[in-house]
Amino acid sequence: MPYVKTIVCLANSYKPPNGRCIAGREILQDGYGGWIRPVSDRETAEVSFSEYSYESKQSPQILDIIEIPLLRSEPRHHQTENHVIASGRWVKKGRLAWDDLEIIRDEPGSLWINSDSTKAGHYDCISQDEAATVHDSLLLIRPENFAIEIGRNYWTGRKSFRGSFNYKGDYHSLSMTDPVAREAFGVKEEGSYHLEDIYLCISLTEPYEQDDRCHKLVAAIISRQLLK
Repeated sequence: MPYVKTIVCLANSYKPPNGRCIAGREILQDGYGGWIRPVSDRETAEVSFSEYSYESKQSPQILDIIEIPLLRSEPRHHQTENHVIASGRWVKKGRLAWDDLEIIRDEPGSLWINSDSTKAGHYDCISQDEAATVHDSLLLIRPENFAIEIGRNYWTGRKSFRGSFNYKGDYHSLSMTDPVAREAFGVKEEGSYHLEDIYLCISLTEPYEQDDRCHKLVAAIISRQLLK
């Protein structure tokens, strides 16, 4: 039986092959619930524009409050927040106030397990065995010393975007899949660009085919400067 969930959008990020990963916290009558990630029933789980766009043909924006028709809960390993979408339009119901982000932010002791790094990053991935001990894949955090690092991908030579920051005393450098931030900073020269007064939505992926590891991503930078 289809059902409807209302969430505040905290991520609308790039998801291969040609879609998005949208996620947020559930809004209940008496407060806030857990995380929800609406997914398609395709193997790759990404949602397409025709599936997530509003009737106005606009894409959900960060802090939008959205009603989403869903079919069933379908957790995938540590991605316990997944719900398969039903047919029907997503409906924007309002906007979350900036100050409410402090109410719903997470405060874990660490970003899951800090054990492994890719060549380009730092504490940006974990093994599948480690991921099997994890029971969630989305976090909203308040980082310290955050900067967008623009460089070059050492495999493709294309411009790369990473978020570097400290959290609970640990340094992280994570790939950034936030399309709004990438568009805003894509015109800038290679270098480091600091942002203040921000929140980050961090996502833990399913295993990548390239290295069989699960990667931590900056799925969204929630900044007054970037909000539309």
